[in-house]
Amino acid sequence: MGKIRITIKRVLLGMVIFVFCVCFGAGIGILAGALSTAPSLDDVVFDQNKTTYIYDINGEVIARLYRENRIPVSLDEIPLDLQKAVIAIEDDHFYEHNGINFKAILRAIYVDLREGRKAQGGSTITMQLARNAFLTLEKHWSRKLNELIWTIQIERKFTKDEILETYLNEIYMGHSAYGMEAAAQVYFGKHVQDLTLAESALLAGIIQIPGVHSPYLSMENALKRRAVVLNRMVELNMITPEQAEQAKAEEIKLAGLKPRVSKAPYFVDYILQYLLDKYGEEQVYGGGLKVYTTLDLSMQQMAEEAFLANLPEKQIEGLDVVQPQGAIITIEPATGHIKAMVGGRGTDKFNRAVQAKRQPGSAMKPFIYVAAIDRGITPATIIDDAPVEYHLPNGDIWRPENYNREFRGPVTLRAAVEDSLNVPAVKLLDQVGVRTVIEYAKKMGITTLVERGTKNDVNLALALGGLTQGVTPMEMASAYGILANQGIWVEPHAIIRVTDSKGHVLEEYLPERKIVLNEATAYVVTDMLRGVIERGTATVANIGRPAAGKTGTADDFTNAWFIGYTPDLVTAVYIGIDRQSEQMIFDGVRWGSYQAARIWGNYMRKVVAGTPIKNFERPKNIQNATICAESGQLATENCTKVRSEIFITGTEPKEYCTLHTYQPNRGWNFFGTNPTANPGFWFFGN
Repeated sequence: MGKIRITIKRVLLGMVIFVFCVCFGAGIGILAGALSTAPSLDDVVFDQNKTTYIYDINGEVIARLYRENRIPVSLDEIPLDLQKAVIAIEDDHFYEHNGINFKAILRAIYVDLREGRKAQGGSTITMQLARNAFLTLEKHWSRKLNELIWTIQIERKFTKDEILETYLNEIYMGHSAYGMEAAAQVYFGKHVQDLTLAESALLAGIIQIPGVHSPYLSMENALKRRAVVLNRMVELNMITPEQAEQAKAEEIKLAGLKPRVSKAPYFVDYILQYLLDKYGEEQVYGGGLKVYTTLDLSMQQMAEEAFLANLPEKQIEGLDVVQPQGAIITIEPATGHIKAMVGGRGTDKFNRAVQAKRQPGSAMKPFIYVAAIDRGITPATIIDDAPVEYHLPNGDIWRPENYNREFRGPVTLRAAVEDSLNVPAVKLLDQVGVRTVIEYAKKMGITTLVERGTKNDVNLALALGGLTQGVTPMEMASAYGILANQGIWVEPHAIIRVTDSKGHVLEEYLPERKIVLNEATAYVVTDMLRGVIERGTATVANIGRPAAGKTGTADDFTNAWFIGYTPDLVTAVYIGIDRQSEQMIFDGVRWGSYQAARIWGNYMRKVVAGTPIKNFERPKNIQNATICAESGQLATENCTKVRSEIFITGTEPKEYCTLHTYQPNRGWNFFGTNPTANPGFWFFGN
């Protein structure tokens, strides 16, 4: 009998040992497997999503790009009161345990069983940090095991201060804010280092359940939770009862939730596409890039104000956004920096400054003037503003007209430019050659001209801006900027430099530069375009200092332009209705280039206010001559309309005015008032 009992005991003991060995072996196997598959701490715990910042030219933040709004700071920047408050309410034995507080876990289990629900947590700060590092929140034993493994690893690898710093930068604080710096800005509009004890306690209280304790959702809940935090800090001798009472009495002043929009939405969208293409979504929205741009935020705000203040509002059936729409873009010609960009008004994503191809009207004429001046024609050249017919390939006859349907007879090129006369522009284009002018436009950066196919731009309608596709405000601004920059084209760009989150330069943009025009040609055309503002069709754009520009109105008042420039800045203003067949008629008034020029003037006056007055740099091979404004020749004492005119050296007139010369036996004014009768004039007639 005794032997049987001994045998049974041995069998039972063997079974226990066997089960223990199996369980122990399985546990070791599971633990080994978990350790082998657990991601690296460096890759996960400290791989926090970081906010990407976009800055203007002066270092002011334009926009923040993030999935998680996170602004990492060092522990030294986080107030001691906030550190204590978090430890008091989340893990009061943080500096004593090795990552797992077994007493707290047992206490939490006891309370949960007593309450019949989950009423208290037992997770330490280290355990919370480990949990947040997982990519999944699935409730599975393997996840819990990994959580414990990581907790132990974190405690072994990092100091307590490093763990606390990471936690305070990692924890979710509600309203898309992650970490204490982002939370301080979202809730109080200040940096974390400037928080008071009362504010610190309130933030610490949010951690447990942001959806319940956020003061934006319930101030009552937030204040109750703050009191709990402060009382716990008193119990732990972190603060005195008097300090707690003072903090409880402090009024909470919230910053107010701000919509997640940038200060220059069209500009930000413009560069965002480039960033996504080059760096990818993960880096742009989580890599903490710092993007330094060319935008001048103060100039941007002036552009937006001028644009919105001068446009009526009309809802047109079939169009989702208010009309008219339009664009403003400002570029610094010497650097290519885009200083301001308004792509429309409203919330649509169509950036009219860059994407809209619109008919430019007379704003296309400067390309003709450039080609003509380059070929020896001068501002004093006489062109006959008289009726003319052109026989088109399809058999039709085209008779171009001026905007007022009147003709002025012989005029100088300068006068034709200032008053935007159509007939002289068409005749000049015909004389210089359509393909020649197209080549100049392409050389100056216009990419949308059509040269092939049944419908193309190789025709005289080019003089009036009647194009197959149209042009964009950005390309027109860049092209006019060449005139301001002594004939040098600099590639327009929006980004100066991009760095990673540690400050390492990822790219530094060096724009392409090339000479595309003779500087003397650029100066002469600029001087004629100054007259447009000072005496011509755009006096409303006069800003009281040297500036040049050109108006443009498409047929039937569907599009209106003004592109103007100072020596330092070029700005294109475009107005139009998104449905291109729709005329701009508001309160019975047709809108055209006058309104575009007015917006330009209102905007640029603010931009240049308080800056030194600067003139366009005059090349050495420019000289003046006093001419007769009626004949374009050197003036005599008998000429009644005399002016000083500029010429590229070698193109100045050599003969004195024959229109106002006394001829023996024939008297004065032999040629009458029509200089076209003089075969010596350089003249473009029918």
